[in-house]
Amino acid sequence: MPSGGDPAGGELFGALPPGRTSTVAADDGSPISVEEIEPDGGRPALTVVGVHGFALSRQSWHFQRRALDSLRLPRVRQVYYDHRGHGQSAASNPDTSTIEQLAADLHAVLRAVTPGEPVVLLGHSMGGMVIMELAQGHPEVFAEQVCGVVLIATAAGEVGGRGLRRSLLSKYNPLTRGVGELAGWQPGLVEFVRAAGGQLTRQAVRRLAFGRRDVDSRLVDFMLEMLAATSVRQLVNFVDTLGSHNRYAALAGLKHVPVMVVGGDSDRLTPFSHAERMAAELPEARLVRVRGAGHMVHLEQPELVNSHIIDLVQQCSGVDGDKRTRRLRWWRR
Repeated sequence: MPSGGDPAGGELFGALPPGRTSTVAADDGSPISVEEIEPDGGRPALTVVGVHGFALSRQSWHFQRRALDSLRLPRVRQVYYDHRGHGQSAASNPDTSTIEQLAADLHAVLRAVTPGEPVVLLGHSMGGMVIMELAQGHPEVFAEQVCGVVLIATAAGEVGGRGLRRSLLSKYNPLTRGVGELAGWQPGLVEFVRAAGGQLTRQAVRRLAFGRRDVDSRLVDFMLEMLAATSVRQLVNFVDTLGSHNRYAALAGLKHVPVMVVGGDSDRLTPFSHAERMAAELPEARLVRVRGAGHMVHLEQPELVNSHIIDLVQQCSGVDGDKRTRRLRWWRR
């Protein structure tokens, strides 16, 4: 892994060895594009499933996929997929562009490719919200299958209340007027839509996604490539559901599962106060503050984020003893 100061050093984003790709039919028949990565030389102890964020794709888990692929204690299987309306999955429409629908899609993916397997869920941004909704709608999945959850740069509610300067987002700005009207004017969320439409400068995208001004230009390029892969028309459909997202009650479904809440304290889309509030609602959760990192914290400081993910994976897998005993040790820390 490159050093913490230059996580992108020598990286060829999008060039990891391809996993096994398939299509999972959602409950309404929509095809969801899924990629599975099997570990080398041994049976996996559990499966890690990555649930990506708004306007992104499964490619956003680049550093996590690479780190978990090299993990040997335990070996893990990995599953990454694209939300509908994103990446290589089916297009969405206004009726299906909801957190509830995305949670149903995640449930379909779990049933199709991880039946009966212990699972650790990673959720970034909108992906974390989807996990919360799944916990509320299908608590049995967390009682019987999910053995750990990592929530990264996400929120349980009050999304879109803060973002870049109002002068950049003003509804009187001709660059953003149309998107703002369509999206119900949710500051912060509209920024990602604008970035995907090429209406934000490279400098603005850097500031939107990352905390450090000197972040490697290759990370910015990678971010721009992901944003360009999904149409503005698709993204606009999701802004209302994100803006009205309130899943604080849903956090109760996570109280019996080890949870790690990770946030960057320079996140301009989901400020660290969101992470603190979720941790307060989940008093047994482990709160990780990544200093200086922005919304794409798992790309910006991957070594630190990966170390915490691997710690939870190892604790959930019981690599040094009985799984239930190991989980109790985790809770008592």
